[in-house]
Amino acid sequence: MERLTEAVAPAAFREVLGRFASGITVVASVDADGRPVGLACQSFASLSLDPPLVMLCVGKTSTSWPRVADTGRFAVSVLAEEQREVCAALGGRGGDKFDGVGWTVSEHGTVRIDGALATVDCALHSVQEAGDHLVVTGEVLDLAARPDGTPLLYFGSAYAAGDF
Repeated sequence: MERLTEAVAPAAFREVLGRFASGITVVASVDADGRPVGLACQSFASLSLDPPLVMLCVGKTSTSWPRVADTGRFAVSVLAEEQREVCAALGGRGGDKFDGVGWTVSEHGTVRIDGALATVDCALHSVQEAGDHLVVTGEVLDLAARPDGTPLLYFGSAYAAGDF
């Protein structure tokens, strides 16, 4: 595809787009050996009401995503403000990311993070390449939400809190 503009400096791109506050999620499933696999993800959105679809973006260099994708299913857990440690654990590389993280297996074989504001269980619908990321679409199988709490936000390359 032909580029329409001159190159945009990565640092400027990151700084300007960092002015958009986003929630933080954990995308996770259970592998064939019964172990949880997952990653932290801030690029998540609803996509379609009919059929119910969500989308997320995952870096192509992720070593966790292929393990999640192999299961054909995943849950997206929307993290609460008090779950910074969960984000740090699942956002890291290597080791047991789920050590010390509370989670349960849903009836769909996905991993739901304990205490999350909401969880969306999905079947993997499609994966498309887009630059240095993959755009993942999930077909929504089930939903759950707690009635209270505030979201863990990311803004300006740091955790943030909103006044809701």
